[in-house]
Amino acid sequence: MSKELSPGAVPQGGAPSRTVWLIAGVLGAASLAAGAGMLVRNGLPPPSGQPLPEKSAAADARGAGKPAPKLAAAPRAAAPAAVCRECGVIESVQAVTRKGEATGLGAVAGGVLGAAVGNQMGKGNGRDAMTVIGAVGGGVAGHEIEKRAKSTTVHVVKVRMDDGSLRTIEQAASARAGERVIVEGNKMRPMPAGQG
Repeated sequence: MSKELSPGAVPQGGAPSRTVWLIAGVLGAASLAAGAGMLVRNGLPPPSGQPLPEKSAAADARGAGKPAPKLAAAPRAAAPAAVCRECGVIESVQAVTRKGEATGLGAVAGGVLGAAVGNQMGKGNGRDAMTVIGAVGGGVAGHEIEKRAKSTTVHVVKVRMDDGSLRTIEQAASARAGERVIVEGNKMRPMPAGQG
């Protein structure tokens, strides 16, 4: 006849209980974890920022006859060449005519001349109207003539810099596309032979 046991009771003289197996399993897992921890600690370098552990004299005596293992050096990347920030190549040159600044003398002279010419035409009130129209027209024409007389031609030079940027420079002298230059502020000069 079999006896019924209450939960958690240990059978007498029978097979080992569950608790014994559970304790043995926990101890075994702890032993495995400790062993794995020792393997990992001895096999991996310490985290950065921590000093290397010092070897004992016994460890030095054991490894005295063996050469220290050499670590392969990581290949070094070639240092990038320094980019000249002031150097570049002329991409394009365009001549642009800029009108000069008018002082007003051209408008005054044109107005006087236009009034004199307009006064020669017509009779009576028509002559007065032609004088006014001639003065206004002559003033506008004189102003434009003065600006054109003082106009200058500049060369708009686009330079592709060595760092990839594009600079635009205005100068009086012409330049040649494809020429290597050094840009200093708003001015440029040809690059000396043998440089860059």
